[in-house]
Amino acid sequence: MKSVMSGAQSASYAMMQINPDVVSSFPITPQTDIMKEYAIYVRDKKVDTEFLLMESEHSALSALVGASSSGARAMTATSSAGLAYMFEILGVASGHRLPIVMNIVNRALSGPINIHCDHSDSMACRDSGWIQLYCEDAQEVYDQTLIGLRLAEKMSIPAMIMQDGFICSHCLQNLEVLPDKIAKKFIGDFKPKYSLLDFKKCVTAGPLQLQDYYFETKKQLSLEMKNVFSEYEKISKKYFSLAKRKYSIIEEYKSKDAEFIIVALSSVCGLIKDCVDELRGKGINAGLLRIKMFRPFPYSAVSKALKNAKKIVVLDRSESFGADAPLACEIKNSVPEKIVNGCIYGLGGRDILKSNVMDLFNSMIKNKKIERFINSR
Repeated sequence: MKSVMSGAQSASYAMMQINPDVVSSFPITPQTDIMKEYAIYVRDKKVDTEFLLMESEHSALSALVGASSSGARAMTATSSAGLAYMFEILGVASGHRLPIVMNIVNRALSGPINIHCDHSDSMACRDSGWIQLYCEDAQEVYDQTLIGLRLAEKMSIPAMIMQDGFICSHCLQNLEVLPDKIAKKFIGDFKPKYSLLDFKKCVTAGPLQLQDYYFETKKQLSLEMKNVFSEYEKISKKYFSLAKRKYSIIEEYKSKDAEFIIVALSSVCGLIKDCVDELRGKGINAGLLRIKMFRPFPYSAVSKALKNAKKIVVLDRSESFGADAPLACEIKNSVPEKIVNGCIYGLGGRDILKSNVMDLFNSMIKNKKIERFINSR
């Protein structure tokens, strides 16, 4: 079924088809539209979700920890400082292996105060034990929300679904959605691994673990994260059979024979694809490697995808002050034998232009110095 939606609306629409038992909310720009749209579904009785408007983001995620621990299918959404305020509870959710799904509308962290897009919010949470999926456009937000929910519930690991603030969340796009019955069949019934309300199989939630067992709990999560890749591929194949849209942990856009490759996340990849097409038309072997799953990080797939590249530039929309930026760091770990140039772009919503991307490719082609900061004053 074809429709026109923004990224925020597509996230809400997927949530409506999922019809989670509990959704908790606290407004923050530019995420607010996701929860606003979902509140309308609740008002119009298109879902029977228990919709909780909390007094803070910390409380919003805390409520979902309680709901999910009790066997409920639980979802929320946030941005920026809201995600930062949730930080204490992120580890609680992953440590308890609760399959909560959270849509993140990426926005810069303060200070100074900024309401526009960069990835400093979700990148600050990359080691919190959550699966992280980054979307290029509204179609992917819809698809990855459905896929991400099945993945989280299968693995008993919470998941974040990222989209770029305003660039994706507030821009309209033609997209296709599954009929409700097919979407619900794909999602299936939630079968929690445990529930505090199951009095025939009593469990303890929120235990104190000191030197005796904390290490082992984190080891279990670490080992299970390695199984996310294969499970994601299985779920994606099932989704392809229904939607005819293929998903994988990385996207190789004309990069298999490319000598000059840019690696990036999210919405900027559409611009890079246009540049790659133009350069290919001139006989230049340019390509894009898009990372869709950032946590766990697909080192093996990335290493294979970049093995023939002569020049590699990595674009990060966040900075790691005093160190390599997050994506650049992981790419360097994936191909330690190659020279990888990391570039910072788009902080606080600063535009990246076609000319900026073409300059990067031309610098690679002509073996010129590549500046670390793109389109900065």
